[in-house]
Order: sequence, then C-alpha cells, then structure tokens
Amino acid sequence: MFTELSLHERLMKALEKMAFSEPTPVQSKAIPAAMTKKDLLVSAETGSGKTAAFLLPMLHHFLENPAPNSGARALILAPTRELVRQIYKHFTELSAFTHIKATWIIGGETFKFQKAVLRKNPEIIIATPGRILEHLEKDSLDLNDLEFLILDEADRMLDMGLSEEVLKIVDFCRKERQTMLFSATLSRKGIREVADRVLTDPETVLVNTVRDQHENITQQYLLADDAKHKDAMTVRLLNDREYQKALVFVNKRVDADRLGGFLRYKDLRAGVLHGELTQDQRNHVMNLMRRGHIDVLVATDVAARGLDISGIELVINYDMARKGDDYVHRIGRTGRAGETGTAVSMITSYEWNLKAAIERYIQVRFDEVKVKGLEGKYKGPKDVRANGKTVGKKKPKTAAEKKSLKEKKKGQEKKAQKRHQKKSAEGAAKKRVAPVERKSVGFGMIRKRTSTDFKPEED
Repeated sequence: MFTELSLHERLMKALEKMAFSEPTPVQSKAIPAAMTKKDLLVSAETGSGKTAAFLLPMLHHFLENPAPNSGARALILAPTRELVRQIYKHFTELSAFTHIKATWIIGGETFKFQKAVLRKNPEIIIATPGRILEHLEKDSLDLNDLEFLILDEADRMLDMGLSEEVLKIVDFCRKERQTMLFSATLSRKGIREVADRVLTDPETVLVNTVRDQHENITQQYLLADDAKHKDAMTVRLLNDREYQKALVFVNKRVDADRLGGFLRYKDLRAGVLHGELTQDQRNHVMNLMRRGHIDVLVATDVAARGLDISGIELVINYDMARKGDDYVHRIGRTGRAGETGTAVSMITSYEWNLKAAIERYIQVRFDEVKVKGLEGKYKGPKDVRANGKTVGKKKPKTAAEKKSLKEKKKGQEKKAQKRHQKKSAEGAAKKRVAPVERKSVGFGMIRKRTSTDFKPEED
C-alpha cells in the first residue's frame, strides 16, 4: 500500500484521485531507497510504473524542504520527445495538489520561447539531452542549485548515440546531488560506464527486466513471402481482429509513410508517427489517436518508448524488431495495467533467424498463426538448430579444421585456375587461322583470288 511509504499527504491525495492504492514492484523498492537520498541504479521495463518511482520521492522532498529562491532543483532527461511529454503529464497528475512547477524542453520548438520559460525558474525541468545542452552552453540555464538528476531509459539514450551529450550535461550539474539512472536492461554495452561516471555508491534495484515474460500478452507470428504479402495480411488482420486501437511497427520512416497511405486507401483509419515529423505533427497524430479519430498507428521505434495510449490491444510487427530490447518495448504498448493484448510478428525467410534470436532472448516461443486465404509460399526453414535458427554451413572450430578447410579451398582455386587456362588455350587455338592476302583497290578491300577459287563447270 502507498500508505506504508510515508509520502506527503498532498501526494497521497493525488494518488487517491488517480485510484492508485497498490505500488508496483519497482515503486515499492525504489521509492524507499530514493527517500534515503542514495543514488539509484534501477533496471525496470517501460510500463512498470518507474515514472512515479522517481517523481514521488522527488516531490515528497520538495514539499518537505521548500526552496522558493533557488534555481532548477531537478533535471529529468529522457531520450524522446514523446517520453518527455508523458513524464510531464504524469507529473501534473501527481503534483495536482501542490504548487510545484515544471516545464519541458525539447527540440523542434522555438529556442527563444524556451529561454523565456526557463527565466520563470521552474523547479523541475524535463528534457531531451540535445536541446537542454544547447541552453546550458548558451548560458540560458544553470544547474548550480540542482538537487536531483534523473536519467530515464538510459539504454535507449545510448542506442540513439546520446551518451556524449548526457555526460556533457552531467558536467554542468551540481556535484552534491542525488542521481537516479533507470534502464530497461543493465547488460547494454556502455550502461555500466555511464553509471560509473554519474552515480556515487549507488544502490541497485532489479525488477521487471526486459527478459521477463509478458504473461498477459499473446505472442504470435505469421510467415510472409514479401512486402506485398505483408500488406495484404496487415489489412486482413486489422479488419478481422477485435481491438480498440492497434499499433503497426516498421523499421524505416519511408515504409511508415507508404504503409500508412496504403491502409488509408483500404479505408482503415490510420495515422503515421516517425522521427521526421515536426513536433506539431506528432502532437496532432497523438491527439487523433487518443480521441479515437484514428484507431491504427503506423510507427517506427520512436513510438516504442514513452508512448502511453490506453486501449491498445493489438501490436503488429510488420518488420521484425532488430533487437530483443526493441521487441519488448514494442509489445509493451499493449497488455498494460493488467489488461490483455496480442502481438503478431510477420516473418519472411530473412527474418527467421532474428525471430529465433528474440525468442531465445526473452525465453518465449511464439505461436504460429495463419491468415485464411493468404497463405504464402514460404513455409519456414526445413531444418533448424537447437537455438531455433536455420541450419547453415558449419563453421570450423579447431585449428586443424581451419587448416584443412584452407587447404581444400586452395586446391579448389588451383583446379579452377587450370580449367581457366585450358579454356583460354582452346579459345586461342580456335582464333588461329591462315592469313588471307588482301590488297587495296579504290575505296575498299578485295580479296586476291587464287587458283582454288576457280572450279571446272560440270557437264
């Protein structure tokens, strides 16, 4: 129960209004640890309630220790604009009965306007790394009074190449602060390095990692021949399956635009979300989805994190996710808050091994399903290994095997060279013919006649 966490009464009032009584596992572990003022290294997946896990102890501290004349007291960094907006929305709900102010700072908005907002001295700043670093370097913000630094979805920031910007921002922060780093996985290369740079003697909280099975999500796969086949099956799934809202994931922006247009052509109410849209365009699409004006969203992985829309009951992986972590974040958009959902992945021959690797990573086997009347030619691999991947050429392991393979290859090259030389010699022999004597006459060349050109007439 939240009553056992000794939170400020105004926060308890907000939680009661939101009908939250039981903390999630990450909240029950992280909140008491954060209230001891220790740095935290937390592994928790999207949708586990981690936003409240860092907002509640922070808000509690501000209510217990007001500092009206200080500068920014907390900085929350998130990898995407959508996640920044989601954190801000959650903040407004939890701080509804307080006077604590926050603002968000993201790319795609007017720098001058943001500078004016920062002059109003909000206690909490929620931002993407690139834009907030720009403000710090141009002296429109200082973090000398900072008490809290939160790095949310740090693994995603590393995937997006933001680690250098994050570390530069950390150098601007006050050294005497409490820092909390949240990541879906701690095994991601570089996470430990960043943690060592920004955290001091942290307490580690492991809960709801990305490899945990999503028991409330049915995970299926369809075999597909090509993009045209996938198009037809996507339309059939969206027409035949029962769902309130659906997400269709692709790997490329150009494919998102093409597929979104195709679905609209097929009379489906579809929108598109990817990184090349302006912030106003993103906001417009998200509002359409939330208000029910569209019920299908075609998106790249920019939407896999920080996207919190109620009623998503179907996730279609038109393109298979490139990594296990990305797959888990995609399907995590459904089956939230105790609800059930379905995730369907379309698998071509070149995506089979990727599917097998993801199944092995999350320790879940997908169920094969078929779309009646749209069965393709691809029936899956004829032979698979124990890890689920297709059987290919066996790679040499020992030095002797490698040496034997090298000698065999050398022998094959010699044989091929001899065959080539033989063919070249035969070709040269065919080209060698007796020379024909010619002489020039006028504007052309005529062949000199010989005695063999004249034959006696037959009687």
